[in-house]
Order: sequence, then C-alpha cells, then structure tokens
Amino acid sequence: MPIDPNFETNRERVGEENGVTVWGPVDPPEQLGIHGTHVAVDYDICIADGACLEDCPVDVFTWVDSPGHPESEIKVEPTHEDQCIDCMLCVDVCPVDAIDVDPGRAGRT
Repeated sequence: MPIDPNFETNRERVGEENGVTVWGPVDPPEQLGIHGTHVAVDYDICIADGACLEDCPVDVFTWVDSPGHPESEIKVEPTHEDQCIDCMLCVDVCPVDAIDVDPGRAGRT
C-alpha cells in the first residue's frame, strides 16, 4: 500500500527527528511512521533502494539508521526537504510508492 497522501489529516504529529517532523503511529523498531511534511517518506514501507537519494537533483535525502525494521535497516530521510524543487523524481523512482511530495505543504511543519 502506498504512502497516505492525506497523512497530515489521518495521522498525528508525534515529534521530530533530526529536524524532520514525524507522523505516527510509531512503535520502534517495527513501526516508524512518516517522516517529513513537504517531502514525506513512509518509513514503514521504504525498502531503502536509494533511487530517490541518487536521483534527487538538490540532495533532499540523507541515509539514517533504522535497526530492526523489517523492511530495511536504513531509510532515506528528507533532511533537507526545504530545498525540494517539486520535480517529483523521487516519487517517480520509488518502487514501493513510499514518498509523497506536495507543493501545497511546503513550509509547513
């Protein structure tokens, strides 16, 4: 199942990690929630193939550890989502539809 494009309405903001907003539910290590707002990554379905990180022309993503998560032990975090130019390359290359970019959410946290 792809990332919920309405996560801001359907999920609760539960905190922040590395300056990135986290949307729950969160119950580590199995359930890590959605990270980011303008550029959002569903950590629970991310398989960390790295395509988004490699293809992003403005280096929005960085690797972070997610030890014990059933899908992958690392994730791509939208650490620099404020740099996003809304090109949607990350959305297009994600094989599991774990990323959502919404220009309407830019600047919101």
